[in-house]
Amino acid sequence: MPGYAVQLGATVICAHAGQATPTMPSTRVLLGNQPAITLSSPWTVAACGLTGTTVPPCVTAQFLVGSARVTAGGVPLVLQAGTSLCTPTGTPLQVLVTQVRVTAS
Repeated sequence: MPGYAVQLGATVICAHAGQATPTMPSTRVLLGNQPAITLSSPWTVAACGLTGTTVPPCVTAQFLVGSARVTAGGVPLVLQAGTSLCTPTGTPLQVLVTQVRVTAS
């Protein structure tokens, strides 16, 4: 599935509006002067709004499906339409704002 490649500084949130941040951006590939994000990068989630349930709020996340043809250092890129999973809730991340010049498939 083609989509915009995600860079450091993109607006990414969990399903409960917590701010997600990648912990290991690719320093060798830049998108709009910001490091690209690969599938190997774990994400941290801060200020998850999940309350009123026995399930703890989102703490970490990982993108599972990204680009199939474009890589950075041999690792697929995270795409805006990529598949992700938050732990421990099992909900996906949502990429709200990203650069719009580089698409990948």
